[in-house]
Amino acid sequence: MKLLHGKLAAERILAEVASYAQRHTLRLGIIRVGEHEPSRIYVGRKLEAAKRAGIEAHEIHLPATAKTEDVVSVVKAVGEDPSYTALIVQLPLPAGIDEAAVLDAIPPQKDADGLHPYNLGLLAQGRAEWVAATPWGIVELLRYYGLSVAGKHVVVLGRGRLVGTPLSILLSRHAPYGQATVTLCHSQTPNLYHFTRQADIVVSAVGKPHWLPAEAVSEGVILIDVGIHRVGGRIVGDIHPDALAKASAATPVPGGVGPLTVAALLWNVMVIHRHRLRTGSA
Repeated sequence: MKLLHGKLAAERILAEVASYAQRHTLRLGIIRVGEHEPSRIYVGRKLEAAKRAGIEAHEIHLPATAKTEDVVSVVKAVGEDPSYTALIVQLPLPAGIDEAAVLDAIPPQKDADGLHPYNLGLLAQGRAEWVAATPWGIVELLRYYGLSVAGKHVVVLGRGRLVGTPLSILLSRHAPYGQATVTLCHSQTPNLYHFTRQADIVVSAVGKPHWLPAEAVSEGVILIDVGIHRVGGRIVGDIHPDALAKASAATPVPGGVGPLTVAALLWNVMVIHRHRLRTGSA
C-alpha cells in the first residue's frame, strides 16, 4: 500500500504562499469559541504554519458561555477591520450557538473557509476562486501523487458543508482535477456498503473512529481519511486498519489530509488578497 503523506504537498503550497507574503502583508483572524480540545490544537497548528509562511495570524478566543449574538458581533468586527485580509470561525461551535447565523456574518470576500452561502453558491456554479480548505487540500493531495479522479467512481461519506458537500462538487466538476462520478453517502443512505464496495476512491468524513470496516471496501481502493480522533492515547481516523490493508493507496492519520488542510487555508488567504488586488477592492 502506498501512503499518501500530506507534508510534501503542503510544503510546496506553503512555499508559494511564503513567497507571496514576502511581497504583501497578509493577516488572518481565527475566531475560536469554547474549550473544544481538538479545535484548540487545530488553531495552534494554523497559527504556527501561518507564522512560518509569513502570514500574521491572530486568534480571537471567546468563552464557551458566549451567546450567538456575541460571536456574531466579533465576526462582524473582524470582518469590517480593513487590516484583516481574511478570517475563519473554527468549527464546531459550542451547543446553543447558531452556526448558520455566525457563518452568515462573515463577509464573503474575507471568507477563507469558503463557508458563506454566497461562496458555496459560487462553488455550485463552478465560479468559486477559493473553496473550503479540507476539500481543496484533498484535491491537491491527489494531484501531488498523480491520482486522477477522471472517470473514477468516488464515494464521499458525510454530507457536511465543511468537507463532504463541497468535495463532492469539486470532484465532479468539469476541471483538470475533477470529472469523477461522485456518490455522496450519509447516515440515511440504505445499503451503504453497496456503494463503497463499488468505489475506486472512498473519502471518509464521518467523524467516528475506525468506523469504516474492511468488508465495506474492495481490494485496490484508494482511501482518504479525513477523521482524526484520540482513542486510548493514540490518534486514529475514521477508517479501520483492516480496511486500510486492502487499499492500494491511503492517507495516514495523522499526517495525511491534516497538513493539506492547513496549507490550503493559507493558500486561500493569498488567493483572497490576489482577488482583491485584481478587482481593485484592496
